[in-house]
Amino acid sequence: MEVVQVLHMNGGIGDTSYANNSLVQKKVISMTKPITEEAIVNHYSNSSSTRLVIADLGCSSGPNTLLVVSELVKTVHRLCRKLGRQSPEFQVLLNDLPGNDFNSIFKSLPSFQEKLRDKMGPGFGQCFFTGVPGSFYGRLFPSKILHFVHSSYSLQWLSQVPDGVENNKGNIYMNSTSPTSVIKAYQEQFQRDFSFFLKCRSEELVPGGSMVLTILGRKSEDPSSKEGCYIWELLAVALNDMVSEGLIEEDKLDTFNIPQYTPCPSEVKSEVLKEGSFTINRLEVSQVNWDAYHSDFSPSDALDDGGYSVAKCMRAVAEPLLVSHFGEGIIEEVFRRYREIIADRMSKEKTEFINVIISVTKRG
Repeated sequence: MEVVQVLHMNGGIGDTSYANNSLVQKKVISMTKPITEEAIVNHYSNSSSTRLVIADLGCSSGPNTLLVVSELVKTVHRLCRKLGRQSPEFQVLLNDLPGNDFNSIFKSLPSFQEKLRDKMGPGFGQCFFTGVPGSFYGRLFPSKILHFVHSSYSLQWLSQVPDGVENNKGNIYMNSTSPTSVIKAYQEQFQRDFSFFLKCRSEELVPGGSMVLTILGRKSEDPSSKEGCYIWELLAVALNDMVSEGLIEEDKLDTFNIPQYTPCPSEVKSEVLKEGSFTINRLEVSQVNWDAYHSDFSPSDALDDGGYSVAKCMRAVAEPLLVSHFGEGIIEEVFRRYREIIADRMSKEKTEFINVIISVTKRG
């Protein structure tokens, strides 16, 4: 599986699009807003630059893409008013893999910019947008041009399916039945990828530049704990059921593995300290229910609608990977079963995504 070619969220604005099924991700962005605002305020308060270059890595498409940018721009503009400074020019660099639905983003920009100017009022600096397709596991920008980097729910994705996971039979990711060698392969792939990510960003950020990274992770030190693996384990249940009924070939399932790793805080901290370019300002953990709607329904409704919305959220994320490996013919049946499995588990146990948030500053 060539991850760069096949990894992208479902585009467009249809029923199974990421744009319409990313409320959990929006909640996570809102939860980390105080950390993001603190970081941009600390950076800009100590900067004399008349231009502020912001990169959002793994921007995807849909309403969440410009949500972060909007909040960052508003925060800096408010700070300028408070300090009696002129608002800077903003340059926003939106990055994702080439398969991302950049067209939807570009189409939404004129109305977004108009609303932003209306909200900010007089004295608001110009705001320029650029799409940057490519993997963030490599250089994306010229040296020392970035002031602020944001990434949310992207860095758990690896640059490739790790080598050495061929014996992970019956699984599509790590779990308690995975061989030790498979878990080690996933760990080492994350370490290589994240270390290289930090090295590339350290070359692109100005001294004193900041990053806030939110990574889908886990609290447990055990990489195969349910905290990070359960959502994929349940998808594996659906796929294995279809194998047992002859709807999917067993060999096809045995050669499918998700290119993802959900780190714990100590793993993230360790790689930042080893790479050495950044000072850690904050390292925090939060959690969000699998079902972003769960507090809006009665328990019985949450069971029915919850499984559906969670399955649709995961479909928006995973469908391109599944289609590239199994073909389109199985998709409707996989997600019908997945929905039932998720709804059943959510009725019996607490289901949460764990978020690892780190705020760092590049050393001078």
